[in-house]
Amino acid sequence: MKLNHINLTVTNPIATQAFLVKYFQLKLMGKENDTISFLSDDNGMVISLANMKLGMESEVQYPATFHIGFIQESEERVNEINQQLQVDGFNVPAPSRQHGSWTFYFLAPGGFTIEVLC
Repeated sequence: MKLNHINLTVTNPIATQAFLVKYFQLKLMGKENDTISFLSDDNGMVISLANMKLGMESEVQYPATFHIGFIQESEERVNEINQQLQVDGFNVPAPSRQHGSWTFYFLAPGGFTIEVLC
């Protein structure tokens, strides 16, 4: 079995899409859209980014432990992403050894948590 897609409710699909393309090399599927956007990775996984206003929510609320993870090929790559995020003004903690991985977690544009690890 192969996971095909995941839907994330976000505060701003266009900003979230641009962020995921820039830092995690996801690819836009179709046209940019402020209602719902679709991105894919090199393995065919699809992430849909649905504007929270579609469901009439007033804010995005995920459980405290909810996150999506992007596995990197090396600790150096994790460090590079961390440094680029900091340079670009994102508030991200330094990577550290957690649960056997070199990793960090941060709140992404759109209102959900991302883990970057190797």
